[in-house]
Amino acid sequence: MASNEDLKKELEKIQKQLADPEFVLDYKRVAEASKRYAEIERLLSGNPSANSGQVSHQEVIVEIRAGAGGEEAALFATRLFEMYKKYSVLQGWQLDVIDYTQTTIGGYKNMIFELTGKEVYNKIQYESGVHRVQRIPETEKSGRVHTSTATVAVLPKAKETDLEIKPDDIEMTMYRAGGPGGQNVNKVSTAVRLLHKPSGLVVSSQRERSQARNKELALEIIRTKLLNMKRQQEAGNITEERRKQIGSADRSEKVRTYNFPQDRITDHRIKKSWGNIEKILDGHMESIVEELSQQLK
Repeated sequence: MASNEDLKKELEKIQKQLADPEFVLDYKRVAEASKRYAEIERLLSGNPSANSGQVSHQEVIVEIRAGAGGEEAALFATRLFEMYKKYSVLQGWQLDVIDYTQTTIGGYKNMIFELTGKEVYNKIQYESGVHRVQRIPETEKSGRVHTSTATVAVLPKAKETDLEIKPDDIEMTMYRAGGPGGQNVNKVSTAVRLLHKPSGLVVSSQRERSQARNKELALEIIRTKLLNMKRQQEAGNITEERRKQIGSADRSEKVRTYNFPQDRITDHRIKKSWGNIEKILDGHMESIVEELSQQLK
């Protein structure tokens, strides 16, 4: 049996792997590493059986999009994705990237991923909205602080029985899946882009090597988005709810601000701030999650 010291070293190794941009693109390895991370955490806590065997409790689709701020906004969207990815590891959740678009310098214009695990939606539902960052970009020679935004949408994943999608309403195109820097990683067109003609929704999936599986994943996202819109319409509040979930990505419309010069994160809905931005962006966001759950429930 491995000693606590060996387990801690393995934990550090996994943390470095999950911080590697190349490693995170291998979704199966990420899932395996996340599972092992959670197992080690339980072993170090002295309760190896805690939460064991508890998977697929909740499933959500998370979409992050770069907003105002150009390349800097895309880099910020990437930092948000890294934060959720590391937080999911600490929670023992499974994260699967479905689709993404990168900029020329490596930031994400958009990132869609699925999270599965215990209390996923309960814990991150309040991440939805416009996130604003104030910092000096690495490319800024004059040292001026820039303000950029990214939007986050957290949607409970819909089941096939929740909403019927007619085949005639879907238009499909195929393309080659992309890798880091924009290169095509597949020689055949396995990635899928679906257009839901009645709503105008366009969704892509390039996660799987199978075209059929990518189509299935894209349909799941369309179904999830349509069900969310349907529920908002039924509540008679679609405009307000859509604004809360997605927003316009305008700098003035925000739920949270990440102020790097002052090392402070402020959530404007509950008017509370936290220090140590880097630690929180490294996945240690439990204090924010708990405070939001208590005050916004």
